[in-house]
Amino acid sequence: VRFRVTTPAGINYTYFVTGYGRYVAYPLSGGSGDYKFVVYEAVPGQDNLYSTALSQSVSVTVADEFSPFLYPNYYVNFQDTSACVKKASVLAGDCAADLDVVSAVYHYVSGSVTYDNNKAKTVQSGYVPSPDATLAAGTGICFDYAALMAGMLRSQGIPCKLIVGYAGTAYHAWISVWTEEEGWVDGVIYFDGKSWHRMDPTFASANGSSESILEYIGNGSNYSKKYQY
Repeated sequence: VRFRVTTPAGINYTYFVTGYGRYVAYPLSGGSGDYKFVVYEAVPGQDNLYSTALSQSVSVTVADEFSPFLYPNYYVNFQDTSACVKKASVLAGDCAADLDVVSAVYHYVSGSVTYDNNKAKTVQSGYVPSPDATLAAGTGICFDYAALMAGMLRSQGIPCKLIVGYAGTAYHAWISVWTEEEGWVDGVIYFDGKSWHRMDPTFASANGSSESILEYIGNGSNYSKKYQY
């Protein structure tokens, strides 16, 4: 079974339906407008062929533009008791402003989680990251880094988008953050005295925050957004 959400802009978000019997949140990340929701079921004996089981169009008003990026959802899954939430609370404990929290979480994740090359080569379609599992393992792929940071920041009341798209020609995931001080710092992380740099913990971690990789991260033309969760 698959579930598709079509946003007012006509972008299709398609999810695998798993974990029957439990609550799952799918974000309305396209803001207010007309959405279409479709449930598809696999056709028995036919590979990659699905039939429509349910379909409904709904006019949606998102009262708070930040709400889709403040709460747990299908790809950013956490609870009050999650280990990633507890760690974020510790990191935020001595911070005076949201940007300080963002910086503390970013540097913790990029410094504590290593890139799993084997997982990147073998990961299957439909993979769903677990922030707590990534935190416990200390390793992961770009999707894991982004989901972990998004969960940690959202748990501290900081709106955070998990972005999926392309870095160059590579399919990739990173995050964007909103703060009172700066508004949407779209796809960037820290200020070096001259400019903000893209919030890409995967590249920063895997490449040791080298000067060349920070230059790549800071160049927005290297990135192309496809989906936001």
